[in-house]
Amino acid sequence: MDLRLNFLDITIQRGQHHFSTNIYRKPTTTDSIIPNDSCHPKEQKMAALHYLYNRMNTYNLSIADMQKEKDTIQQILVNNKYDPSILEEIKNKKKRQKHDIKRTKWAKFTYIGRETKFITKIFKNSNIRIALSANNTIEKLFTTKQEQVKNKYDKSGVYQLKCPTCNMKYIGQTGGSFKNRFQEHLRDFKYSNRKSKFAQHLLDKQHSMDKKKNTVDIIHITSRGKVMDTIEKYYIYRETKLNNQINDKFTVQPNIIFETLVRQDPHRGLCNTYNPQLKN
Repeated sequence: MDLRLNFLDITIQRGQHHFSTNIYRKPTTTDSIIPNDSCHPKEQKMAALHYLYNRMNTYNLSIADMQKEKDTIQQILVNNKYDPSILEEIKNKKKRQKHDIKRTKWAKFTYIGRETKFITKIFKNSNIRIALSANNTIEKLFTTKQEQVKNKYDKSGVYQLKCPTCNMKYIGQTGGSFKNRFQEHLRDFKYSNRKSKFAQHLLDKQHSMDKKKNTVDIIHITSRGKVMDTIEKYYIYRETKLNNQINDKFTVQPNIIFETLVRQDPHRGLCNTYNPQLKN
């Protein structure tokens, strides 16, 4: 009589005087994990390895079953192009973490490449742990994109106005449409109203106003909120660093995350004259 019960990923077996547990895998399992050469954040690749290691050490396995599971994990690593010795590295890391300060706060970042790594390094010695997500999910890759609105100027978000004469830039945001916001700037210029910083620049410098398509660049389409505010602040910070913005420079505050992004920006070499007030 078989006294075993397979439930999810565990096998429970009843002995004469006690119960024993082992790890159960379906006959159809492929043991596929994110390959080591896949374009995913390292943290996401390691998540599967940590899971396998934690499961092996959490379930009450016998010495023989423990060694069998360890061999299976190492084979999984080889099949997915990992160095089997990484299992020992995980073991050592777990030991070190027991002596670390308890971290209770988490911050989520969308992984876009090396820029994300530069930013997350800032939190390395803090009490904040980083969780990464990816945009290139199967759902997004195979989901048919909805047809975008033909006229992008009917959207809201963060925009940039470029002076046609000197190429200085004004960064702004609008919860209405880009089209209406441009008309407001145009009206201020036309009637010499200095309410608009962009219009004020054109009037003071005696520069001309150009058509909307030659003046307005849409940076990011979004609705009002923290995302819009943050994107606007970053681009104001960036253009201030390039000494190329029309916004009020004295309102720009030092920001280590923005500074990290600017340093990795391929366009930062366009101008080396940085605002001394923004130096860290």
